[in-house]
Amino acid sequence: MENNQNFQQSFRHDIESDFEADFNDAQDGALYFAVTYLDTDCGRIRTESFDDAAAADRFASRCVAGEDGWAVVDAIPAKERRAAA
Repeated sequence: MENNQNFQQSFRHDIESDFEADFNDAQDGALYFAVTYLDTDCGRIRTESFDDAAAADRFASRCVAGEDGWAVVDAIPAKERRAAA
């Protein structure tokens, strides 16, 4: 049990530091955040996009509240697109 707790604490620390780095990059508009999760109501895997790392983290936390729920947050570089002429 103690080994599991140490793993969870170190994993949580790694995730938090990654989010801080991603959040700083997002300030410049360089990233958006995609949350891929299991919708336990219908059993399908879905994806939601967020401009804010904190909002993505809150949404992911709500998705894993149930026994079978899971969610993955990915920081994705935003691509610059050309404006139509």
